[in-house]
Amino acid sequence: MIPIAQPEIGEEEITAVTDVLRSGMLASGPKVKAFEDAFAGYCNTSYAIATSNGTNALHAGMLAAGIGPGDEVIIPAFTFFATASTVAMCGATPVFADVDPRTFTLDPAAVAEAITAKTKAVMGVHLFGQPFDLDALQEICSDNTLMLFEDAAQAHAAEYKGQRVGGFGTFGSFSFYPTKNMTTGEGGMITTDDPEIERRARLYTNHGQSEKYLHTLIGYNYRMTDIAAAIGLVQLEKLDAYTSRRIENARYYDTHIRASGITPPTVMPGARHVYHQYVIRLTEECPLLRDELIIHLKNQGIGSAIHYPIALPDQPVFAGTSYECPVSRSLAQSVLSLPVHPGVSQDDCERVCRLLNDLSG
Repeated sequence: MIPIAQPEIGEEEITAVTDVLRSGMLASGPKVKAFEDAFAGYCNTSYAIATSNGTNALHAGMLAAGIGPGDEVIIPAFTFFATASTVAMCGATPVFADVDPRTFTLDPAAVAEAITAKTKAVMGVHLFGQPFDLDALQEICSDNTLMLFEDAAQAHAAEYKGQRVGGFGTFGSFSFYPTKNMTTGEGGMITTDDPEIERRARLYTNHGQSEKYLHTLIGYNYRMTDIAAAIGLVQLEKLDAYTSRRIENARYYDTHIRASGITPPTVMPGARHVYHQYVIRLTEECPLLRDELIIHLKNQGIGSAIHYPIALPDQPVFAGTSYECPVSRSLAQSVLSLPVHPGVSQDDCERVCRLLNDLSG
């Protein structure tokens, strides 16, 4: 079976974890500090704050930026749930804007239309490893005195015009879930160049402590462990090789999938797409319906997945809201992810392409 995703863990990670276990320092300690410094250096940001998962990174980042009750944050209608839930966790309101049908990322025109007197920030998502249109959204935010947040949970090593994502906005947020482009088992990271955001984010991730047992605000226990950080340090060293392999696999699909009714992903000019997922779009010309294609691939030993089957405004928890997001709803009904991770070999890619192309006869 070619799985849709799998963590890449080697002996180096196992040794790193064993060393931490033997050290006796299992909680947040020197490994976390080393990982923060290394990740900030990789993203070319002044600061990085490690967290226990990517959702916590988004939540703490927004709290540090001052997002709270009465505020609105514009987010894409087509993305993972945590982008919306963390806005609500701050007591603010997620406002859903539609996405570009080619890149699947926030449509700047839809963002401009969604701005109200309550809007405080825009959160773009570098979805599936594709940077969103940073120039356009930075201009919109600047013109309207709004903050720009980067949800980079799926975009480790992605670039926009030669600069790695995570350093364009007020803060960036990464996830290290097992199937992400790099992992710490579970974990997250906030990146920023703003010293006040860094100071407040550290408070929110550590019970609001400005010093031991002195609490200046209500914070959370969002700390990363040294065990996770040890894995992250090794994974970060491997990230460039992992990324190259993902891009190679994606390029193979781009040039070899010729099946009718299957549209490959589009890469925005100036962007380096790092393919957390390789997401095709099925049209009416496809000989099989999406569910039929999933079963067909599974029967041939090929994993696939739908990212994501429901547009965020249509989630039950947001019942009662009304948003016109036709592109997002269309994508939810037509996208399908193919295996693209570093564990996928060229022979695997050939097999996937052959099965898809055979659909057209």
